[in-house]
Amino acid sequence: MSIQKQYLLAIDQGTTSSRAIIFNAQGELVASAFEEFAQIYPADGWVEHDPQVIWQTTLATCKAALAKSNLKASDVASIGITNQRETTIVWDKNSGEVIYNAIVWQDRRTATRCEGLKKNPDLVANVQEKTGLLIDPYFSASKIEWLLDNVAGAREKAQAGELCFGTVDTFLLWQLTAGKVFATDATNASRTLLFNITENCWDQELLALFNIPETMLPEVKNSADNFGHTDRQHFGEAIAISAMIGDQQAALVGQACFKKGMMKSTYGTGCFVIVNTGSEILYSQHKMLSTVAYRLNNKSTYALEGSIFMAGATMKWIRDGLALITDVGESQLIAESMQEENHVYLVPAFTGLGAPHWQPDARGAIIGLTRDSGIKEIVTAALASVAYQSRDLLIAMEQDGIKTTQLRVDGGMVVNDWLLQFLADTLDLVIERPNIIETSASGAAMLAALQQGIFSSVEQAAQSWQVQAKFVPKMSEESRHRHYQGWLAALQKVID
Repeated sequence: MSIQKQYLLAIDQGTTSSRAIIFNAQGELVASAFEEFAQIYPADGWVEHDPQVIWQTTLATCKAALAKSNLKASDVASIGITNQRETTIVWDKNSGEVIYNAIVWQDRRTATRCEGLKKNPDLVANVQEKTGLLIDPYFSASKIEWLLDNVAGAREKAQAGELCFGTVDTFLLWQLTAGKVFATDATNASRTLLFNITENCWDQELLALFNIPETMLPEVKNSADNFGHTDRQHFGEAIAISAMIGDQQAALVGQACFKKGMMKSTYGTGCFVIVNTGSEILYSQHKMLSTVAYRLNNKSTYALEGSIFMAGATMKWIRDGLALITDVGESQLIAESMQEENHVYLVPAFTGLGAPHWQPDARGAIIGLTRDSGIKEIVTAALASVAYQSRDLLIAMEQDGIKTTQLRVDGGMVVNDWLLQFLADTLDLVIERPNIIETSASGAAMLAALQQGIFSSVEQAAQSWQVQAKFVPKMSEESRHRHYQGWLAALQKVID
């Protein structure tokens, strides 16, 4: 492959923004562009996006990144796509028109339906065995069912084979290829509650449970695969699309966690801790999720995952909702200015609680306020909640048999040194921050490079990973215990 063709364009379509990043063959960041977009909240616990805005911001950031790097489409070897997972879009197969807004992974509108299903313990066990997941509004299946039951004429069109369902990767692929390719990858499929992760196929029993016609579903490919080419209208000439992978799995790849037992945590809108479990599906007894980490050459590698709904989104609420700060970056200086131990706890259950609690009806609270409490205490409590929730996840994983001494971290929040030191102290682990914190994008680019032959193996790809900073625990065990017990007491009030 020519030197000119050794650039990779990574599309990282997230919950609050669309981002495009260009990497060279050595994994170095060449140029990037991003655009935030609006969140839509039609009712309590409902979260939506405009699919056309997702597409428009994605296309615009791709063009902007190419312009910044002075590269043309002909210089790009391939595109890798990574995306917010579980978010559900349904569109007309013929016209391409969406039938409704995208229902976002955070959305809880199907909580009653899921609670009804969970009353059958045999069904719960069967679903977990097939999918590795819990029955929860988080996943795509109940969202698709809701759309078919609540959008006029949708179920009839679906039964006639006229509708397409896709997570965001599939929707973007459809748009990029002008409707020529309708596909997803195994990682995104594994987050729908419809995909059998042991047999690597859509599950007929689960499709019947949610009354979803199989004709709606995309073809499931490897994470590094031939996903077709972009239509020439978008970039002037066609570019190969060689990778698609859900954002958290992409971060696992980008952190070079290719060996069994390696763990990463991404601190973006939410927080997602994933540990590589190799060729083995480790079924959690403590409400963690078993999922496909990546699939290469038709062989799946699996992972155990814990998901927190509110991490960076909590800080965005502090900034936009409460207007306590004007920039999220201010939070580090505020936390560092605390002279005494903070006794205020913020439990960010704005859209319920994720793992390991899975309480969709829980709502947020600030506990421990006194007359002395002010902006400093609340902002610091918001940051600290991310570390406490991470400890909740790691304790559950330890109970499932996962042991680790270090954690690789990434995502927008990890530029905050105070947060990472508090995380090291709270978890009693060494925290490693890499040179490139946009690891979801670098993971997608890495897989695209692998498919194009720029990398010969995942081992070669892993060599591009480098640590930028390490944070070593400094807090005493007594202080660590006291802080966490305060969190558990606050958490219990929310759960009660």
